[in-house]
Amino acid sequence: MGNLCTCFAPKPAVKRGRSVKRLPANSSSQTASNRWTRVRSARKDSNDSLIQEQALAAALMFRQQNGAGATATAFDRSVSHRYPNSNAGSKKNPLPRSASSRARSLTDPLLQPHQLVNQDIKLDDLETKHFVLVHGGGFGAWCWYKTIALLEESGFTVTAVDLTGSGVHSFDTNGIASLSQYVKPLTDFLEKLADEEKVILVGHDFGGACISYAMELFPHKISKAIFLAAAMLVDGQSMLDMFSKQSGGNDLMQKTQIFVYANGKDHPPSAIDLDKSLLRDLLFNQSPAKDIALASVSMRLIPFAPVLEKLCLSDAKHGTVRRFYIEAPEDNAIPITLQQTMISSSQPEKVFRLKGADHSPFFSKPQALHKILVEISKMNKA
Repeated sequence: MGNLCTCFAPKPAVKRGRSVKRLPANSSSQTASNRWTRVRSARKDSNDSLIQEQALAAALMFRQQNGAGATATAFDRSVSHRYPNSNAGSKKNPLPRSASSRARSLTDPLLQPHQLVNQDIKLDDLETKHFVLVHGGGFGAWCWYKTIALLEESGFTVTAVDLTGSGVHSFDTNGIASLSQYVKPLTDFLEKLADEEKVILVGHDFGGACISYAMELFPHKISKAIFLAAAMLVDGQSMLDMFSKQSGGNDLMQKTQIFVYANGKDHPPSAIDLDKSLLRDLLFNQSPAKDIALASVSMRLIPFAPVLEKLCLSDAKHGTVRRFYIEAPEDNAIPITLQQTMISSSQPEKVFRLKGADHSPFFSKPQALHKILVEISKMNKA
């Protein structure tokens, strides 16, 4: 562009001792000059605009840093602030030290529950901080993944067992012949505990009968027993007996069950399968779709023989363990009326209710379940 201006610029007059008449510039030279003027003007405007934006940004930052937030120009966008952590020397988990002015969207992930509740937990004051989670029929240790994460984040020790023929346990479920065989991974774990060590048992569904069986064998190693939408049986009662007490039966349960005859139709069923198309309605009617998908590819057969076996429970052993029950009002597998019948037959120390929970509260209400579990762990003997 510089060469272009040089070629078309008007030539200066030459002095030869007499006046020389200056010739007027031609039209093409005038056009090029105007073009260069416009380019320089545009560049200047662009630079001025950039400088103005930088100056405005610097001014706003200066105002924010000097406490002039009340008069600062508002942004229609996200603004994050960082705060010094005054609890740096505290052993407690600090709350997040940042905040955002952006309104939370419905698609945003929620804060982690350990940031909202149970901030005053003092694990050293508890009788035990070790939870042992026992799954229900057809489930496995995998179903507790949310509960495990929440409890561990709060500082607890968590063990989730796979009962025989469940989860990743390799035994063929059709070959399970007794309740003791089914519960063996749990009883083996308790047997290996040191005599002075205690745990909190949590049983879900059929896992309730399993922890009752363990309470009779190892009452001195069990601090508390928590029944989560579970079978809380009495002496001489089986799972089948429990369901027979339900008035009118459970049509959905009957439609979902598929009996497996691995030993032939001339023998009793070896296991119970569940119709995958009815799983949502029976077990997960309030649970997220991703958890239903996980269950549909992870659930295994339910052994039939343990369902028929009657428990032998004594006051001297089983009766010495503190029991708690957590109701699931939206449960279609063990309806709330049946849960309350079991509670009335064998009154626990305290009953909790998980509002809106289906048969699988570890999926449908994980945060509320976590809060109750922690609350029970903190409850001392009266």
